[in-house]
Amino acid sequence: MLPLSRQVQLACDFAAKGCARLTHSEVPSTPDTEKTFDELKQRLARTIDYLKTFKPAQYDGADSREVTFPIGPDKTMTLKGQQFLSHFAFPNFYFHAATAHGILRHNGVEIGKRDFLGVS
Repeated sequence: MLPLSRQVQLACDFAAKGCARLTHSEVPSTPDTEKTFDELKQRLARTIDYLKTFKPAQYDGADSREVTFPIGPDKTMTLKGQQFLSHFAFPNFYFHAATAHGILRHNGVEIGKRDFLGVS
């Protein structure tokens, strides 16, 4: 299993890069240098700020738009936006977010399902 820092970085990447690809915006490049909780919190905050820059109109027609994305060092895949979102971006985002949540819980952080769902 990848460490907590990498899980957080990947969750942020799938959120930010997924939105960029769906809207055909420039895909951000974010170095994975975070080592401390404060740095991870800053990465999360920067990702949230980036996501807030997208306007609803940018997603108009995104369900049928072709989205090309890397699936390895030398390979890409192209899917329609709806398939990209439901079969690639969302599953990967939630996998890494849930894994980060599980690592935190395993290490004694008192968080639960309501925290993961954002309703606590």
